Amino acid sequence: LTYREAGRLGEAIDLFEQVLTDRQRILGADHPSTLNTRHNLAGAYESAGRVSEAITLYEQVLTDRQRILGTDHPDTLKTRNNLAETYREAGRVDEAIDLFKQLLTDCKRVLDPGHPLTEQVHLNLQ
Repeated sequence: LTYREAGRLGEAIDLFEQVLTDRQRILGADHPSTLNTRHNLAGAYESAGRVSEAITLYEQVLTDRQRILGTDHPDTLKTRNNLAETYREAGRVDEAIDLFKQLLTDCKRVLDPGHPLTEQVHLNLQ
């Protein structure tokens, strides 16, 4: 994450990919830490302009988080937000709006109106 924040995206992606390989081997593909690494790798792809790869990975992570953690888990909601942001970045604006609308309803129900994720989703819709 520090490499990503420093703009050293190639190094960030390489490290995320190495960590992902190790976590899958040691913890398994469905472990929450493995899912977090996949989520972070998708974000690094997005930051590096590899938007189609980011979307594919976010969609896979979302499917797995819904199955493993449930649709209302905060990590699942966060992945939905990041996927919608990436759709918007890719020019898939209608899909982004639909996902943001559904997500805002769920965030208000599961979290609360003042939660940072709820506020972020609200701002994304404006």
